[in-house]
Amino acid sequence: MSFQLFYETWFEQLKGMVHQLSQAPRPATNDQHHELHQQLVQKVMSHYSEYYRVKSLAAKNDILSVFSAPWCTSLERSLHWISGWRPTTAFHLIYTESSVLFESHIIDILRGLRYGDLGDLSPDQLRRVSELQCQAVQEENAIADELSDWQDGASEVIGLMGDIDAKMEGLVSILERADKLRMKTIENLVQLLSPQQAVEFLIAAAHLQFGIRRWGINHDRQRGNP
Repeated sequence: MSFQLFYETWFEQLKGMVHQLSQAPRPATNDQHHELHQQLVQKVMSHYSEYYRVKSLAAKNDILSVFSAPWCTSLERSLHWISGWRPTTAFHLIYTESSVLFESHIIDILRGLRYGDLGDLSPDQLRRVSELQCQAVQEENAIADELSDWQDGASEVIGLMGDIDAKMEGLVSILERADKLRMKTIENLVQLLSPQQAVEFLIAAAHLQFGIRRWGINHDRQRGNP
């Protein structure tokens, strides 16, 4: 099965999992709720892990096809950082969701009420998010520098003066580093959040992905793009 067919199936399965996340009781008021949240979060995380596993295999088979991501819309590709979402986007999403929820609960918070959602991030959690963001920026820059060096050597490929297979293997390695950073970013954030907060984060991240894809499909249809 081609990676494009795999992705289409994977994407539809993700929609079903996000629906399950959305149906989970919130706020969590007992141990059963917490356990359900943990199970659902782990299910989604395993789904993301499977995506990157299969993507890695596809990249080793045809790195240029995977890098160009023909299964994505024009809009999605325009937003890509090394054939996928930029890891630091996850932190911007956390801050945005936390701010929106905090402002919506401000009156209740002043009364001492808590919802346990992303609007209730503790000072320690916010500090940890900031630390992880700084680490992710450094790793992003290092990977981007590696890609820049790879691109600087493109004349070797064009002029057939170098080992093309070795050159492509270098690009595979760069893509794998980027995907590992993407997965690690999600894992680190989920780990520092409570189960309920992790559920909300994964819902927000998926809805962003769904929205961009939907807009991209509409854009391509209007312009007659495949």
